[in-house]
Amino acid sequence: MERIKTSFRRLGYRIKRWFSQEHAIFLVGVGLCLIWTWGAISAMSRNWELEQRLDARRNELAVLEVEIEELELENKYYASEEYQELAARDLRNKIGDGEVLIYLPENSDIAKHKHGNIIVEDKVEEPDNFEQWMSFIFGA
Repeated sequence: MERIKTSFRRLGYRIKRWFSQEHAIFLVGVGLCLIWTWGAISAMSRNWELEQRLDARRNELAVLEVEIEELELENKYYASEEYQELAARDLRNKIGDGEVLIYLPENSDIAKHKHGNIIVEDKVEEPDNFEQWMSFIFGA
């Protein structure tokens, strides 16, 4: 029984020693440092994510601005006299001053197949890789 009491006294002494005021202050300090570190890392992570999203939006804005500029130039081109003249020539067969419009008949079968019978020279077959090496090594 005496032995059990001694063990309990030792345990009580160790508990009192570990839960002293100095240890409590130290543990609170370590806890605050861990909390502060966790908060700083979380803030940096969130800032990085927000920066990535902002960069993506800026890139998207730049692409949209280029598309808008391209569409504005296209609208100016469609409003120009040059385009209107080309469209009139294409759609309504309009001719310019001093030009003559000639309608040609469709090609005959002879004209379509005139250049279809071109003789192709026979290609000389190259030896395969193994045969090339054999001729290189043995000089044949």
